[in-house]
Amino acid sequence: MSRIGLGSLGVVPFGASSHDDEPVAGFEELAMPLFDPLYNFARWLVCNSNDAEDLVQETYLKAWRSFASFQPGTNFRAWMFQILRNTFLSSCAKLERRMTVAMDSEEEDGPELAVETETPETILMNRSNSELVERAIGDLPMHYREALLLCEVEEMSYQEIAEVLSIPIGTVMSRLARARRGVRQSLLNVSACAVPHRGN
Repeated sequence: MSRIGLGSLGVVPFGASSHDDEPVAGFEELAMPLFDPLYNFARWLVCNSNDAEDLVQETYLKAWRSFASFQPGTNFRAWMFQILRNTFLSSCAKLERRMTVAMDSEEEDGPELAVETETPETILMNRSNSELVERAIGDLPMHYREALLLCEVEEMSYQEIAEVLSIPIGTVMSRLARARRGVRQSLLNVSACAVPHRGN
């Protein structure tokens, strides 16, 4: 039995001849450079590093098992992101229950003293622009957020995004426009809220 290493996914035993190892080696060569982008996207989807790691691991396992069905010459990156997204959607109810429980338990603890003593001015002054943008993106509906992240963070083309999300290119463009407008509006709302406080 030979062992095939899959980086941070651990070592997966693979009992096959060296001839059969060639497709798996091809999988590793194509898939491992995508680990960080897939984790980043998963982290945005589930908002929890442990769940993101689980989601990426399950994505790699499903992709590895289905690698024989991958058609060479097609977009492997889009194929992997589509598997990740479909895996996320199929386990969404389970993840929502876990996130809801975590949020409920945090509310029971009550607010921390540091939060109670901070004023809106100090909170805004301590936040960087990137945190505000991340929050604005995080507040978007999932279908807008995933399109925006695939375009702006993962730098995918409209065609690749359409493949990952299984939607027409026109819908990709529409979702991107609405997502950008939503982020812009959210940032403008934060700015508008900050202006009256500065005058006091």
